[in-house]
Amino acid sequence: MNLINEASPHFHGKSLTWQIMGAVCLALLPTLIAATALYGLAAPLLVLVCIATALVCEHVCCMIMHRESTAGDFSCVVTAMLLAYTLPATCPFHVAVAGTAFAIIVVKMLFGGIGSNVFNPAVAGRIFIMVAFPSALSSYPAVQGTPLDAITGATPLAEAASGAPTASYLDLLLGTHAGALGETCIITLLIGYIFLLAVRVVDAWATVPFIATVAIITGIGGEDVIYQVLAGGLALGAFFMATDYTTTPMTPKGKIIFGIGCGVITALVRLFASAPEGVAFSILFMNMFVPLIDRYTRTQPVGGVKNALV
Repeated sequence: MNLINEASPHFHGKSLTWQIMGAVCLALLPTLIAATALYGLAAPLLVLVCIATALVCEHVCCMIMHRESTAGDFSCVVTAMLLAYTLPATCPFHVAVAGTAFAIIVVKMLFGGIGSNVFNPAVAGRIFIMVAFPSALSSYPAVQGTPLDAITGATPLAEAASGAPTASYLDLLLGTHAGALGETCIITLLIGYIFLLAVRVVDAWATVPFIATVAIITGIGGEDVIYQVLAGGLALGAFFMATDYTTTPMTPKGKIIFGIGCGVITALVRLFASAPEGVAFSILFMNMFVPLIDRYTRTQPVGGVKNALV
C-alpha cells in the first residue's frame, strides 16, 4: 500500500476547479450586462482587456515555471473580472493591464499559483492601481442617458463623506449612479451570489458578518445604515471576495471571525479615514491573519490535544 503524504485539506468534492470557477464567472455575468447598459461598451471592453491579460500572464508564468498551464481552469478569469469590476469604465487600458499583470504574476503565480497565494489577487491588483495610478480612480463616469451623460461624477460614498448624498436607495439598487463596474447594480450582484449559494459554491459564513458589522458600526457612528450597506464595494467584496477559497479561513468559525474583522476595518475607514471606501483594504489586511485564524479555529479530533503556541 502506498502512503500519500500531501498538504491538507484531504477531503475532495466532486466539483473540479474549472467547474467552480466557471460558476463564479456565470454569477458575475449579470453585473457585466448591467454595467454595459449603464456605462456603454467601454465596460465589457475593459473586462475583456483584463481577462486577456490574465490568461496570457498565467500561461506565460506556467511556461517559465515548467508547469502545465492552469489558464484553462478559469481562476485567472475570475480574478480579472473581479479586478475589472473595481474599476471605472473610463479606466485606461494600460492601467487595467498593469493591475491585472500585477495580480496574476506577483500576487498569484509567484506564490505558487492557485491555492497557494496569501492575498486575494483581485484586491491586491486594485490596491496596486490605487497606489501606482491614482488618477485612474479619481473620477467615475455618469450613467448613460442621464442629464450628466458623459460627465464624471462623485460616487455615492464620496458624496456621503462630503455630507451631500444625492443617490436614493433605488439608485443604489439599480446602479443608476457614478461608480465602478461592480459597485453599482446591487440587484445583479445579489442574483449572482444567490446562484452561487444555490449551487453550493460559496456560503454565507463570512458574508453575513461582514455586512452586519459594517451596518452596526456605521449605524453607531450616526450614518445611514442602508446607504452604507448598498453603496460602494461592500456587496462585491462580501459576495465574491470574502468567499474566496484560498485567502479566507476554512472553518465556519474562522469565516465569521474573518467577516467581522473585514467589517470592522471597512466601517472604521469609512467613518474616520480620508478615503470614503475601505473594503479592499479590509480584505487585504485580514488575508494576512487567515493562517492564524485557521490554526486556532480548526476542529480538534476526538482525543486530540490542542496545539500550543510556538
